[in-house]
Amino acid sequence: QVQLVESGGDLVQAGGSLRLSCAASGDTFSSYAMGWFRQAPGKERTFVATISWSGASTSYADSVKGRFTISRDNAKNTVYLQMNSLKPEDTAVYYCAAATTRYSDSYRDAYNYWGQGTQVTVSS
Repeated sequence: QVQLVESGGDLVQAGGSLRLSCAASGDTFSSYAMGWFRQAPGKERTFVATISWSGASTSYADSVKGRFTISRDNAKNTVYLQMNSLKPEDTAVYYCAAATTRYSDSYRDAYNYWGQGTQVTVSS
């Protein structure tokens, strides 16, 4: 069982930056691929980014490519999402997710564990 706790969400102006963190419990974190998803009001939860178990492989949604960076620190059981050049359309609840495989992808069903989410609001 893996428990995930997100933090770092806030209200920020367009063009600003935020760094989200996701702390994981358990000693299997370093074996799992991790992902970030987001859900805007009235919309489905969508893929943002994923990172492999070692951190060597990453993938992003086209809408955030070049602005967001996913990273992980296996010694701290934590995955991060650095978000730069934020836009109002980035406003959403951001969720951290863990897949019990070393590599994962953009499909929600590929992830077995989810956090409770952290709110990011970008004002224009």
